[in-house]
Order: sequence, then structure tokens, then C-alpha cells
Amino acid sequence: MPVLAGKRYRKDAEKVDRKKRYEVPEAVALVKKLATTKFDQTVEIAMRLGVDVKKPDQMIRGTIALPKGIGKTRSVIVFAEGEDARIAKDAGADEAGGDELIKKVQEGWAAFDVAISIPAMMPKVGKLGKVLGPMGKMPSPKSGTVTTDLATAVKEFKAGKIEYRLDAHGNLHAPVGKCSFSEGDLRANVEAFVEHIKATKPSSVKGAFIMSATLSATMSPGIPLNVGV
Repeated sequence: MPVLAGKRYRKDAEKVDRKKRYEVPEAVALVKKLATTKFDQTVEIAMRLGVDVKKPDQMIRGTIALPKGIGKTRSVIVFAEGEDARIAKDAGADEAGGDELIKKVQEGWAAFDVAISIPAMMPKVGKLGKVLGPMGKMPSPKSGTVTTDLATAVKEFKAGKIEYRLDAHGNLHAPVGKCSFSEGDLRANVEAFVEHIKATKPSSVKGAFIMSATLSATMSPGIPLNVGV
């Protein structure tokens, strides 16, 4: 199976002009054309930004609700107790709780996409940093996952609001839909994400901000994008 997958990948890679930067509509059409597997592949955008990740103000991180969603309902847990936990559950949280939920996660349970917390719980939730941090699931005010407005946060993240953050090398990755999406819907999501990232450019960054960007599906090669700087 790996051999066959490798052959298919190499064959698909030959269809991508690595010297060219594709306009978004072209790239979307090509990524859909290359998606020939039986399962519905996720389409992802990857960017390399011209930032210094050692400077706190240049560590890009945030959230965005894409205009066409991402094609799946996400699993959301909430660290809250009492009335706050009830509100979270009523809004659609898959699990909500305090000490018991913290212990469950601390012991290795990670079958969720997003973790949200009320501010009052963060002193306790902070002990999960070594567990949730490497997975990119640690609640944070910057990503909108530490909040008192639990109902809104749960509903938005369940509907497909996504988090993004730079890695240690200045790269970021984010899902922008499924191959089953129409070209128009995928294009809308890609363009919305690109414009959103452009708007986050720190004032301390001089010169090019988006150094490179690619669009790819789960099983396809990256397609270089022309997204400006």
C-alpha cells in the first residue's frame, strides 16, 4: 500500500509546476482534480511567514470562522463548574467539568478538537500545559478559548471556527475545507484565510510578510500559491 501511495503521489507531483505560483482559483481546481481517493480529503493551507518567532509580538496566533466552514463538527470540551458547566453543555459542549475533567485529560485522554476554559479555572487548567501545549489545544485568551461567554465560544468552535498558530520555524497550517466542497466555497475559505493573516502583520515586521504559501489535500502534493505579501 505505501508503494502504491508513493507512486500516486509522485504522479500527482508531476502535474504541479513547482516554478509557478498558482492563483487561488487555479490551485483550488487542481487540488480537487488530484483528490481521487475514496475518502473526503481535508484541504489545508500552509504558510511561511517572514517573522522573528523569538519576538513575542511576532508570534502570530488567533482564530477565524471561515465563511463556508470546514466540513465537520468539531469536538469541544469546557473546563467549568456549576452553572457555567451547564451553560456549556446546553450550547453543545461534548464534555464540561472541573477537577474530574482536568484529571481525565492529565491522564492522557485527548479525544477532542478544542478545549475552552473560563478564566477562573485557568490556575488549575495551567497544570495541563505540558499535555495540551504540544497538541495545540491549550486554552488561551488570544485564541478565544479562555472566555466568560461560553455559549458563543462553544457554538462557534463546534461549527468550525479554527485556531492557528506559528510553529518554532515561522510556519502555520490550517484546514480550509474538504475536497467535496465546491470550487467556489473552497476559494472563499482560502481567500478569507489569506486576507485574515495579512491583517495580522505586526508593525515591527519590515518587508515581505507571507514568504510562501501552498495548498494541498491530505494525500496530494503542495501547490504553490500566489497570495502577495
